[in-house]
Amino acid sequence: MSNQIIYYIMGISGGLFALIVIAYLIMKSKTNKSDMKKIKQLREGTKQNKYSSDVIYQKLYIFYTTVPIFKRYVLKIRKKLEIIHMQDEYKTRRQASKIITQALCIIIPVTLAVIIFTKNDPLLLVILLLFEIFLIETIMSGMIDKYDTKLLKQQIEFFAEIRHAYHEFNMVEEAIYEVSQNDELEVSIQGQKIYEILISDDPETELEKYYDVAPNSFLKEFAGISYLTREFGDRTDKDGASLYLKNLNNITEEMQLEILKRDKLNYVFQSLSIIAILPVLFMSPLKNWAIKNFSFTSQFYDGKGGLMVQVALVVLTFVCYFLTRKIKDTGGIKVDFKDQNKVWQVRLYQKPIIKKIMDLIIPKKNTKEYRIVTKLMKEAASKQKIETLYVNKVVICILTIIISIMLFSFAHKTAINYVYKEPTSNYNLLGSLSKKDKANAMEVTKAQNEALKVFKGRQKVTKEEIVEYLPKIEFYKDASENEISLAADKVMSKLKIINGENFKWFELLLAFIFGYLGFCSPTWMLMLQKKLRALEMENEVMEYQTIILMLMKIERVNVEMILEWLERYSNIFREPISKCVNNYESGAWEALEELKGEIAFPQLIQIIESLQAAVEKIPIREAFDELDNEREYYQEKRKESNERLIKRKGMIGKVVGFAPMISLFVGYLIIPLVAIGMTVMTESFSSIQGIGL
Repeated sequence: MSNQIIYYIMGISGGLFALIVIAYLIMKSKTNKSDMKKIKQLREGTKQNKYSSDVIYQKLYIFYTTVPIFKRYVLKIRKKLEIIHMQDEYKTRRQASKIITQALCIIIPVTLAVIIFTKNDPLLLVILLLFEIFLIETIMSGMIDKYDTKLLKQQIEFFAEIRHAYHEFNMVEEAIYEVSQNDELEVSIQGQKIYEILISDDPETELEKYYDVAPNSFLKEFAGISYLTREFGDRTDKDGASLYLKNLNNITEEMQLEILKRDKLNYVFQSLSIIAILPVLFMSPLKNWAIKNFSFTSQFYDGKGGLMVQVALVVLTFVCYFLTRKIKDTGGIKVDFKDQNKVWQVRLYQKPIIKKIMDLIIPKKNTKEYRIVTKLMKEAASKQKIETLYVNKVVICILTIIISIMLFSFAHKTAINYVYKEPTSNYNLLGSLSKKDKANAMEVTKAQNEALKVFKGRQKVTKEEIVEYLPKIEFYKDASENEISLAADKVMSKLKIINGENFKWFELLLAFIFGYLGFCSPTWMLMLQKKLRALEMENEVMEYQTIILMLMKIERVNVEMILEWLERYSNIFREPISKCVNNYESGAWEALEELKGEIAFPQLIQIIESLQAAVEKIPIREAFDELDNEREYYQEKRKESNERLIKRKGMIGKVVGFAPMISLFVGYLIIPLVAIGMTVMTESFSSIQGIGL
C-alpha cells in the first residue's frame, strides 16, 4: 500500500472525525442555551430549531440509511430499539442515529491510530481495518445494553409509583394509566401498552402478543400479574398485605439483583475488552523499538518468523476479544431479526450442486451423530438450523485452508525479500547502524544481490564458483582473498535461503490441519455457549421460584398455568419444559415425570416434585409453602449465587483478556530477543575466534 493512499485514508478519516466533532459542538451549544432563549423560542411558536440535536440526529438517520455501509447497522439497531420504544418511530430513529454517531466518534480515532502505527506494515494494516468491522458492532451492542439497563432502573421507580397509585385507586389498570403519563421515560411507553392490553376486548390474546415483544422478563411478569389481578381480583395474605403489591415487591427485588449483577459484570469487564485489543496496536511500535535498539532482531521481525508470530497474535487477539464479549454477556436485549430461512447459508445450501455435497457431510437423521449435534444446539440455545451450522463449518474450513496457503506463500516471499533488502554487516550486535554504516552495508547487499541473481535456482553451486564470480562485480574488483572468501560464505548462506524458500508439503498438511480446526470451531462455540449457560442454571431456577411464589396464592392458578409461565420465562430449560407443557394433556403426572428424567439439576427436580404433589395430593400453596417461609433465605442465596457467577466469569475473563498482552511481550519480544541474541553472539564469537586463528 503506497504512502499516497495512506495519506488519502488518513485525510478522509480526519475530515469525517472533524465533521462529527463540529456537529457535536453545535448540538452541545444549541442544547445548553439559557432559559431566556428557551422562552423566546416558545414565543416564536412551535417551529423546530433546525440546529437542535433532535433535528440533526433525524437528518443523520436519513443519511445513514442511504449509505450501504451504515444501513446494515441501522437495521440491526432498530430491531432492538423498537422493543424499548414500542412503535415510537421518532425516538427509535433518534437513538439509532445517536448510537451510530457515537460509535463513529470512537472508531475514526482508532482507525487513525491504526494507520499511523501500522503504515509500514500493509498486511497488519489490512487485518486491523477488517477487525474494526467487528469492533464497531460490539460498541453498538454495548450502547444498546446501556439503554436496556437504563430501562430496568426506570422500572424500579415505575413500580414504586404504581404502589402509591394502587393505594389511591385500588384498580390495577387505573394505577398503571396514572403512572404512565410521563412521556419522557421509556418505561412509560411500556406502561401505556400494558394498560391498553388490560382494557382491550381480548386481553389474553393481546398479552400473548406482548410477551413476544417485551424488552425484558420483568415487564412480562408485571403484565401477567396485573392481568391475573384484574381478572381474578386482589387478595390479602395472612399479614393483611395486598398480594398484588407483594408480587410487585418480589419483581422489584429481582430487578435490583439483576441491576447489581450487570453493574458488577460491567465493572469487572470494563477494561478487559480494551486490554484484549491493545496488543495488535502495540506490535508495530514494539517491533520498531526492538530493531532500533537491537538491530540483529530485524532478521526475525522483518523475516518469515516475525510474520508468522504476528499473524498468530492477531488471530489470538480476535479469539480472545470475541470470548471476552461472550463471557461478559449481561443478558441484555436479545433479538434474532434474521429469518433462518433467508440467511445466506440457507440460500447457498439450496443450490443443487452445493446441496448434494453438503448432504454427504451433514449427519443423517436418526443417527447417533445427528442426535449429538442437535442436542448440543438445543443446549446452547442456538436458533440456527443444522444445515446452517454445517455450511458455516465447511465455509470456514475452506477459507482457513486458502488463507493458510496464502500466508505460507507470503511468508516465503517475505523471507526472500528480506535477503535482498537486508543491510549486510558482520558486526553491530547492539544498537542500530549509523547512516554511514547502513549506506555501506546496503552497498554490500546490492553487490551480493548481483551474484544471487546469477546463481539463484541452482541447487549445486559451490563456494569456488562464487569466489570465481565475485571479482567480476565492480564492488569486489580490488577485494582481498579473505574478503572474497567471507563474501562468498555470505552469498552461499543467502543463496541457501532463497533456494529453500519454496512451498513445502508439510505446509500444505498444516493448512489442512488449520482447516480442520476451522471446521470444528462452530461446534466449539456451541460448547462454549453451553458452558456459559450452565453457569446461569442456578440463577434461572431461582427465577422460577420467584414466579411460583407470585402465582401460588392467586385463585384458579393450577400446575399447567405455572408450567406455562415457567416456559415463557425460561431460557436454559426451555426445551424440556415446552415438551412437558405439550404432553400435559396426555397425563400430568407422566409429563412431569418425563421432565424430571430429562433434567439433572437438583433444585429444578425439587420444584418438579412439588408440582407433582400439587397435581394429585395437596394444593399449590401448600406444595410450595417453603418458598414463602424461606423467602429471605432464597434471596440471600440468590445474591451469593450471583457473586459466585461474577467471580467465576471474572477469573475466566481475566485469563482470556490478558492472554494476547502476555503473548505479545513473551512471544513477540522476550523470546525472539533472547533466542536471536544468543544465536548472533555465538556467531560473532565464532567469527572472532576464526579471525584470531
